[in-house]
Amino acid sequence: MTGFPEDEYLALSGLQHFAFCRRQWALIHIERQWAENVRTVEGDLLHRRAHDETQIESRGDTLTVRGLRVVSHRLQVQGVCDVVEFRRDPSGVTLAGREGRWCPYPVEYKRGKPKPFDADELQLCVQAMCLEEMLLCDIPEGSLFYGEPRRRARVALDAALRERAEALLAEMRSLYARGYTPKVKSGKSCSACSLNDLCLPRLAKCPSPAAYLRAHLPGEEGAP
Repeated sequence: MTGFPEDEYLALSGLQHFAFCRRQWALIHIERQWAENVRTVEGDLLHRRAHDETQIESRGDTLTVRGLRVVSHRLQVQGVCDVVEFRRDPSGVTLAGREGRWCPYPVEYKRGKPKPFDADELQLCVQAMCLEEMLLCDIPEGSLFYGEPRRRARVALDAALRERAEALLAEMRSLYARGYTPKVKSGKSCSACSLNDLCLPRLAKCPSPAAYLRAHLPGEEGAP
């Protein structure tokens, strides 16, 4: 694995973008382009409430920490967890300033409904992998909280999900190191993307300049 300085580690939040659309991820994280729409604003408001670092709640055997910064030097990724619940458990880890032992349980907040693909699950999984590396523990499960149904969906952080997450992170590192933005691959989800006017997926349906020249220049195949 090629090493990156810590200030060039991948953004953990980018994994959700990458799993949704590689080009979207590259436009945001390589080209530093961004645009807002209703979905991004709603998601930002939801995360602002979840990331309120002034809110540290202690209720019974559960300590709730918001906006916890995490990092994995093995995966070369860093980011922020929306919510991590530390649940009192004899098999857990020790926490500075707290008596007893605690097991971490990550909760990621998302707007809308559960998605038909695994982008949210992958982001939650990498959050857990960062926590495991930092705290030297095992985290077999986490949850996704969706704003529209306003309830949690439990996620098993199994070997298959972890392997897929690591494979995507490796692909992200390769593209980031090359500074390469993948070409447009238009699909049904393009119309809902806030970067639609920057990405211009409709151009994917246009013929390439080479194809145009072959069709219209004398002497070229297909030319009159």
